[in-house]
Amino acid sequence: MKRFSNILLILDARTDYSAALKRGATLARDNQAHLTVCAIVDRVPGEIMMSVIAIKTREVLDFAVTEKRDWLDDAVTSVAAYGVSTDTKVLVGKPFIEIIRQVLRDDHDLIIKCADVDSGLKDMLFSSTDMHLMRKCPCPVWVIKPTEHHQYRRILAAVDQDPEAPEKDVLNRQILEMATSLARAEHGETHIAHAWDVFDEGLLRSHTWDFSEAEFDAMVEEEATLRGRWLEDLMKSYGISEDKSTTDVHDFQLHVVKGQAQHVVPEIAHDLAVDLVVMGTVARTGIAGLFMGSTAETILTQLNCSVLTIKPPGFISPVTLDA
Repeated sequence: MKRFSNILLILDARTDYSAALKRGATLARDNQAHLTVCAIVDRVPGEIMMSVIAIKTREVLDFAVTEKRDWLDDAVTSVAAYGVSTDTKVLVGKPFIEIIRQVLRDDHDLIIKCADVDSGLKDMLFSSTDMHLMRKCPCPVWVIKPTEHHQYRRILAAVDQDPEAPEKDVLNRQILEMATSLARAEHGETHIAHAWDVFDEGLLRSHTWDFSEAEFDAMVEEEATLRGRWLEDLMKSYGISEDKSTTDVHDFQLHVVKGQAQHVVPEIAHDLAVDLVVMGTVARTGIAGLFMGSTAETILTQLNCSVLTIKPPGFISPVTLDA
């Protein structure tokens, strides 16, 4: 997989970051990419400085930054064995904002970080910082489960069809490229999932219309056929055929499932025990704001594996370099 040239790896001493560190170093080596390893220091709240304490806020902050830099330099010593170009940085401020600003400053094309579970969200793998990054960061965000396998056995790519959003075609190809190239490098399986449903099917079936139940069933069956054909055509356009002898992506399986994506994708991920889900965080593009749609967000809150999220073309982060 040779796609990235400038990777940003985020480490946190409060989590087991070994999987993220190894993943970042390996990917940088395989891509001949530059690796920047960062740690974050929150700003010192002014209210903790009382007049009876003979120390200034700036001194406390400088000490915290120095201590974090020393820890970071020690943490990345193992990266030297990978022979990658590496530097370290300590960022100061609100984590997700400073991480995104670092991406904007140095034009990083991938973030890798370890999931750090919020104490108040123990049922979720991802913290509020993780979710903010997946919503607002302009480059792909790879959040790694601390206990993930060193090698991905199964990777699930979630793709979606929307004729009214042509940018999804580009996004789907990016998702396929990421998932298949990673699976190839890891010698793992690729699973491609597409969920679809009939708008308000329950309402349509519960009322008397100018069609019979059998006619409605036939319509649903036809839609299922069309969705399956769409996914096959998407795979062919990317150079992947169900005739596995004609492609270098041999170990893959298509899943065209009737149901809502927010239910289907987590169920497939759970049933297959996948190690990584590659998916888009899709909503409006070109206007700064909150971009992650409710479907993507609902999927993420149910996953218990590593996730690589990708933004659609034209994405503009609401975070800027301005203070």
